[in-house]
Amino acid sequence: MKVFTLDTARIDPQVQRRHLDHPSAGACVSFEGWVRDHNDGKAVLRLDYQAYGALAEHEGQAVLAEAMRRFPIRAARCVHRVGPLEIGDLAVWVGVSADHRGAAFEACHWIIDEVKRRVPIWKNEHYADGQSGWLHPDGSAVATAGAG
Repeated sequence: MKVFTLDTARIDPQVQRRHLDHPSAGACVSFEGWVRDHNDGKAVLRLDYQAYGALAEHEGQAVLAEAMRRFPIRAARCVHRVGPLEIGDLAVWVGVSADHRGAAFEACHWIIDEVKRRVPIWKNEHYADGQSGWLHPDGSAVATAGAG
């Protein structure tokens, strides 16, 4: 099973993890990406995630489908928040189950890297100095704006 979703609601890792259960799985690996209070030497107050919804979900599903082909895994799941988030909020969750831990670790790592690289989701970081900056999740800058 593979599922990629965008959501405005808080992510509950325990609920997500239950979707990875499989009688043949001997391992489950998950990744949690949290909103931190800094980036590139700037103090971050909060951020907003925006996505091109239909394309983001399509590409996210493609990433998970590719992971299912590339790695011997039983299930993969990814949930990414959109909308306003505060420091400490869970922004993205990835989980993988597999017969063995090695495949689960490798697939989970590969999935988050590919989601950040390929899925059209952008974040607008709001800085303590009143500036803000749009970034693609891979870390590349899109635009910077002054106080508004």
